[in-house]
Amino acid sequence: MGDIREHRRVLLLVAAFSGSPDALAWARAQLVAAWGPIALESAAFEFRETHYYASTMGDDLHKQFWAFRELIEPASLPHRKLQTNQWEGECAQHVPATVPRPLNLDPGYLTEAKLVLASTKDRDHRLYLDHGIFAENTLFFHAGQWCRRPWTYPDYQRADYHQFLVRCRDYYRQRLHER
Repeated sequence: MGDIREHRRVLLLVAAFSGSPDALAWARAQLVAAWGPIALESAAFEFRETHYYASTMGDDLHKQFWAFRELIEPASLPHRKLQTNQWEGECAQHVPATVPRPLNLDPGYLTEAKLVLASTKDRDHRLYLDHGIFAENTLFFHAGQWCRRPWTYPDYQRADYHQFLVRCRDYYRQRLHER
């Protein structure tokens, strides 16, 4: 029988996408106020791999990642997904928008070995966590690089995303050594 150990804290990461720079700025402000300072921030990448969101979010979408300074308990992921869903709904009331859904927020966490994203949708490769929230192991780190799974969304297979996630992994490893 293996020894039961508490899981190490993980790096909180949020992927936000929108067609409105104002919505992204509003989301960033909400996140920082609730979850603390951002340690790493990506560029606003063009979100061009799918038109799935066009009917509710419009065209010309951009995705941005924010990695937070404070490491978190991985068990807090369901609560964080519920909170981001609430903020998505509030955004439409606070930011002028011409689309029904001006903002999408996807919280997750990163470890040395994997990127996990929260979802409200059940699929064969997702594990149920709590309160209607599932977890997906979206990417794994192997032989010095991020690698995809068969179910990895096309945008998460991009080299520019992976470059940012390598920076996040390096930051996470640095934080672990500081602890």
